[in-house]
Amino acid sequence: MTAASIQRKLEGATPFAAPAAAAPLRISASPFRWPAASTLPRRPWVFGRWLLRQTVSAIVSPGGVGKSSFVASMVLSLASGREDVLGKTVWGGPKTVWYWNLEDTLTELEMQFTAASMFHRVPQEACGNRVYLDSGPEGAGLCIAVEDRDGFKIAVPVVEALIAELKTRRVDVLVIDPFVSSHAVSENDNGAIDAVAKVWARIAKEANCAIVLVHHTKKLAGEKVTAEASRGAVALIAAARVTLVLNRMDREEANRFGIAEDKERLRLFNVRDDKANRAPAEDALWFRMASQDIGNAAGPEDPYGEFGDSVGVVTRWTPPDAFEGLSTDHLLRVQEAVAAGAWKESSQARDWVGYCVADVLGLDAGKGGADRGRLGQLLRAWYANKALVVVNRRDPAKREDKPFVEVGEWADGRSAPLGQGGAVVVGHGGAPKAPRPTSPFIGEVGGAPGAGLREGGASGGAFPHGNPAFRPLDLTQARF
Repeated sequence: MTAASIQRKLEGATPFAAPAAAAPLRISASPFRWPAASTLPRRPWVFGRWLLRQTVSAIVSPGGVGKSSFVASMVLSLASGREDVLGKTVWGGPKTVWYWNLEDTLTELEMQFTAASMFHRVPQEACGNRVYLDSGPEGAGLCIAVEDRDGFKIAVPVVEALIAELKTRRVDVLVIDPFVSSHAVSENDNGAIDAVAKVWARIAKEANCAIVLVHHTKKLAGEKVTAEASRGAVALIAAARVTLVLNRMDREEANRFGIAEDKERLRLFNVRDDKANRAPAEDALWFRMASQDIGNAAGPEDPYGEFGDSVGVVTRWTPPDAFEGLSTDHLLRVQEAVAAGAWKESSQARDWVGYCVADVLGLDAGKGGADRGRLGQLLRAWYANKALVVVNRRDPAKREDKPFVEVGEWADGRSAPLGQGGAVVVGHGGAPKAPRPTSPFIGEVGGAPGAGLREGGASGGAFPHGNPAFRPLDLTQARF
């Protein structure tokens, strides 16, 4: 190229012009409209406070606890509207449920559902045509997302077809078990799992249903199940409105509830919403794995035995009531025994107050004893309602301060005893005892066993349903 040719190109070139400036981006804040409270819509709960329309709930459980049987009983409760099955309110009556299990065979699923209906005495007529059941191993596979060399992709045709079927059948609750089988992306990829979880949330919203995703836990090494213990990325738990965790009863809880046999302990588990409620074991919702013979034996000549298959069924379980069989007068006698001696708070001490209580009530307070857990419950309740109080005072044997147990508010309303001349009674270690505040007379209970008690052990007087300083509030009748 010569200098002349370059000059000609320059002379014929189009003059450069800068691109027009783009319009400035504007972001506007929306003012709060201050609606009248009465006009706000109610949250569309479906099953207690566990399942909510247009949202995703997760169930997280290790293997062997009973989650499949739990889901079967949940489906039965929803379809029949029977709240007594799992103790949860089915808001608005029976619901249409689609249980899509991607792991178990159809035969196994039918056994679980049949066993639950037999055990809970819920006939087919109670559920009508409101139950749909599909099995992955039988060919009813489901995959809403894939990942290959080109990256992550949502299976849009599958998602749209699923939404259409949910709307056609007017499904109220869709259960997918397990979540990991509903997609083909890396379960440890937080970004990919977040996208999958959001697709499920979109399905729930567009189909106006509640979606339950059943999920496995990682290896726990004996630790309790929490939402964070779910296997793989945490994005699913973050996207879920509710995360139910299933925990088998541990040995400490068994001891607290007086469950002596390990075989029975392994049948018991609790369920709680780990994102909203970290309640103590006594306040958790407890369940028990029972067995149901489904009656499918062919008779004495059946090669598998004369009895039918035994299938696990989940049913409600209520921890033993530590106060069962006790009256307000029992508390008064415990208080008198405590006041007459010197008893420590520590269960490791030779003079633990539990031994005093056990002696009065005829219970076994020995280490490993069947009643030791019950004694712990009684003492915790009495500490909480001030029937007994813990005070630090000098232990003459140890020559140091130790926590001792003394009487707080007397069950019969008596005031604090005074020494001669009005001096406060001095404790065993020389320190003054905790004051016993004067309280209104509670009930009509005297010092003699059974005095002033009505039939059944309830005290009379101002509190016909029992002494509130003796028995904690009963929350078992609350609707959840």
